[in-house]
Amino acid sequence: MKIQAPQLPKGTRDFYPVDMRVQNHIFSVWRSAALKFGYEEYEGPTFEHLELYTGKSGEEIVSQLYNFTDKGGRALALRPELTPTLARMVIKKGNELKKPFKWFSIPRLFRYERSQKGRLREFFQLNLDIIGTESISAEADLISAIASMLFDFGLNENDFYIGISSRRLLAAFLEELKVADPNLIYPLLDKRLKMPAEDFRKELLNTGLSEESAKKIDEFMACASIGDLKKFCDGTAIAELEELFELLKAAGFENCIKLDLSVVRGLAYYTGVVFEVFDKAKNMRAIAGGGRYDNLTETLGGQKASGVGFGMGDVVLADLLEEKKLLPQSRSDLPVFIASFSGDMKILFKTAAEFRKKGISCSHPLNAVKFGKQLEMADAAGAKCVIFADGEKTKDDLFEYKILSTGEQGCLTWEKIKEKL
Repeated sequence: MKIQAPQLPKGTRDFYPVDMRVQNHIFSVWRSAALKFGYEEYEGPTFEHLELYTGKSGEEIVSQLYNFTDKGGRALALRPELTPTLARMVIKKGNELKKPFKWFSIPRLFRYERSQKGRLREFFQLNLDIIGTESISAEADLISAIASMLFDFGLNENDFYIGISSRRLLAAFLEELKVADPNLIYPLLDKRLKMPAEDFRKELLNTGLSEESAKKIDEFMACASIGDLKKFCDGTAIAELEELFELLKAAGFENCIKLDLSVVRGLAYYTGVVFEVFDKAKNMRAIAGGGRYDNLTETLGGQKASGVGFGMGDVVLADLLEEKKLLPQSRSDLPVFIASFSGDMKILFKTAAEFRKKGISCSHPLNAVKFGKQLEMADAAGAKCVIFADGEKTKDDLFEYKILSTGEQGCLTWEKIKEKL
């Protein structure tokens, strides 16, 4: 009976070495950008008590989770996001944490949902959060970090934009219109640009709004500047947006941002400014999204601690970088491959040990093979240079070498060879 080959679980990925080079590049830029802005790294467990997620998002969240009961009868779930874990950690430490603080993490996350382009069931996500301040400067810092990070990947202002809106502003406007249940309206606002204008109007009317209110909402949502907004309303929310745009202009990112009231964010806990990052062509899902959440720790049983944060997934980002031809080369970056004319394994191991003591990464054959085959192995390994361990001229600190990219050969000290590389 033929045994069926094992299958990759739906919505997951294998990371072969060539894929890991891409993934490590993304992680490296993420981490260096976060550190550049003064964020400190943290982590939490891969699974949490199920109630942590139902307490934040309600029982309906369970259908989107990988949840299980452990041997002790405890209801647990693989983490679908890291913000609830962050809130739990803040509640646990309470006043021991000096606020405000800026943290980041790169967790592996899990969501049980339909796999599609840009969305998988297992993925990685960069999270940046600022806890302990209500200042709009926190939003400015986060959005600056996003723009700077995308520049670090090689993208420019023609490749992406950051759409900024405000849940506080939308709530104030709907209250002014005397909308009985804003929660019926928010999902429609989120879908406004994805449906014909007449369908949007009909959907608004189906919630019980009058023709006049539906028309005002449509006109309000079409606002493209702070000046446009002031024709409809005034107050704290508009002042916040105005200050945010001024701060981002001062930081040099005004060409990366725009007012986009269609950014609503589906998660109920957002209370202030919200934002999403899109490719300029709008061919992909949002690259990143986030906003202010002022009540999360309180909702989960702790003291109130204002926060603002965002998440950037690796899947859509990698698609965009691939489209723009900004992913790193698929070959590895091995400085040295050590070869042997004689096939003497002792000489290979001895020479490799000497190089590694100098802090130089290297590899070599693991069995005696012909010289031509060794050069093929060096090329396949992505080596920059081949060092011949037992060349006739090899002595003291001199090594016979061949630089694979140019074919140059000679006999020099490693320091001189490194200069040529």
